[in-house]
Amino acid sequence: MNSFASSPRAPGARHPLALAVLLSLAGAAPVWAQAEASLPEVTVSSSGLQLGASEMTQPVSVLEGDELVRRREATLGETLEGEPGITGSHFGAGASRPVIRGMDGARVRVLSDGSQLQDASTVSPDHAVVSEPMLATQVEVLRGPSALVYGAGAVGGVVNVLDGKVPTAIPQKGYEGSAELRAGSAAREKAGAVALTGGAGNVAVHVEAAGRDAGDYRVGSGWAGGSRVPGSFNRTDAGSVGLSWVGSRGYLGMALTRQNAKYGLPGHNHGFEGCHTHGDHLHCGSHDGHDHDDDHDHDHDHDHGDVPVVDLRSERMDVRGELRDPFAGFTALRLRGGVTDYRHDEVEDGAVSTTFRNKAHDLRVELQHAPVAGLRGMFGVQTAQRKFSAVGEEAYVEPTLTRQWGVFMLEEYRIGNLRLEGALRHDRQTAELEDGTDRRRHGGTSASLGAVWRFVPGYAAGISLTRASRAPTAEELYARGLHMATSTYERGDAGLRAESSRNIDLSLRKTSGDTTFDVTVFRNRIRDYIYGRTLDEVDGLQLLQYAQADATFTGIEGRVRQRITPRLGVTLFGDSVRARLDGGGMLPRIAPMRAGLRLDANWQAWEGQVEWVQVARQDRVAQFETATPGYGMLNMGVAYNGRTGGGMPWQLYLKARNLTDRLAYAHTSFIKDAAPLAGRNVTLGVRVSF
Repeated sequence: MNSFASSPRAPGARHPLALAVLLSLAGAAPVWAQAEASLPEVTVSSSGLQLGASEMTQPVSVLEGDELVRRREATLGETLEGEPGITGSHFGAGASRPVIRGMDGARVRVLSDGSQLQDASTVSPDHAVVSEPMLATQVEVLRGPSALVYGAGAVGGVVNVLDGKVPTAIPQKGYEGSAELRAGSAAREKAGAVALTGGAGNVAVHVEAAGRDAGDYRVGSGWAGGSRVPGSFNRTDAGSVGLSWVGSRGYLGMALTRQNAKYGLPGHNHGFEGCHTHGDHLHCGSHDGHDHDDDHDHDHDHDHGDVPVVDLRSERMDVRGELRDPFAGFTALRLRGGVTDYRHDEVEDGAVSTTFRNKAHDLRVELQHAPVAGLRGMFGVQTAQRKFSAVGEEAYVEPTLTRQWGVFMLEEYRIGNLRLEGALRHDRQTAELEDGTDRRRHGGTSASLGAVWRFVPGYAAGISLTRASRAPTAEELYARGLHMATSTYERGDAGLRAESSRNIDLSLRKTSGDTTFDVTVFRNRIRDYIYGRTLDEVDGLQLLQYAQADATFTGIEGRVRQRITPRLGVTLFGDSVRARLDGGGMLPRIAPMRAGLRLDANWQAWEGQVEWVQVARQDRVAQFETATPGYGMLNMGVAYNGRTGGGMPWQLYLKARNLTDRLAYAHTSFIKDAAPLAGRNVTLGVRVSF
């Protein structure tokens, strides 16, 4: 059973039911003042119909404006980690992908303004997501598989990162932009970003750039491995140039983006070199009776020199467009496409040991129709191709070619205060070895039905029912070899079938008044769930076999805010997910229960918040998996907003994480013991808009 650490107890209890009761009681608390205060409505681009967040049938989070500035970190996973139901995969400082409701990898689709982000992050958690948070203008998270118009395989959810790289309008004064500088203490981080859009007539141009230089980060006090994680440095730079033609009915544009990164892979163990399998068992010694380590003079103290380094380069071309009222009966035609050339080298002792390449392209076309008999909706087609290869010492996946295509439709119908939504999608996938020796085809049809009922002003209840299909990835089908970054020997299974999931979400929201809240419970039963089953372990190296079994995910997530005065509020938030195999046993790397309490305040040009987050001990573990202790973390932030003499808005902000310098481990990480979470970190930043 999960239990909280002996540190200050969370504002919750020891079980998800207690968390549900707490959130419900808080949501039912009496309003302390009578003045109405409504949350600003945010348009969700990835909703398909440009809906407001409160109109969505599925839970959605939107980060934008000052909140996004305060929350964003070096990786997308870290940026979103504070949202209920979302954690990060945590692989040192250079790679962290969002984990939604216990699901990660290909089950969480990351989009760049509606277009699939083509990198290698779904292949392994040590591969970075090629998206720079400092250049994002808005980040949307749709939880659960009901956002299937973006891909039926996204049974965990969809993360859509919006940016301004392709201009959609001509700036009113001819130009607009922003610049930001920040510095952090834990990794001696220095980072900055600048974006500028200019235009005249029908032509707009956008340029942007960002850079980051961070050393090995410092962990919380008391770690036996020292004060800093060796090889946890991260150096990244990204830049983009975009050009658009903008008319009265829409726009058409393109952008070229390049991102470079160098970051270390902590926890790498040379002692596993030469390990191989005998049936369903690992063998890490030589066959002549001599131990493998005797033949290799490696220093396993993991000093900076023997930690492998990822040298990454991604080049991408985006094409985006929208035409309003394209022809009779239709209100919008939207186009999204991308071509990506991704490569990263894993460098050891100054030499390239393994090279990963991903050449991919995708295209998405949507056509939104005018209301017909009360129905408003859209339909479209999506296609993608991915050519992936790994060459070198850790080429545990043979070169593969994956082709995907899908057709989809989404319709809504409104009856008074009730909004009904239905979506349907059919997908086909072909995955094959590049040498043509094996080819696998999968297909599936997915559907969802949802409803939102605004039963009284300011309140909404929602339900979403989804049946979704997910085809196995090429790595799940064809992996075979040693993967030292995750300390695994991976074996795929070319006979894997497509998964089939059945999900229900129930939510209750209050968006106005002094008490606001959003609470969701969910249950997801997945037939033929594909997971890495550990068959054997030798000295920390696990034999991981991709297998299938029925599994069930259940959980709760939510937050409740009470406005105490016009300038002061308190928020209770938390989440919990349980993931287990129907035949018995737990699934690995599932995040423990969390609960937190946040106090926020504003006064004149000042705003700030302080929060305590308690993470439970996770001892509901899979076979060969170790438990992770719980911890409490104190965070705070303060910002001052002003204007220059010329009227340009600027913001100076200070934020601090883990003020008590607690030693903490992320249970979702393959390398949790080799790379604990960062210790006390203070970040100072300034941002100006013009």
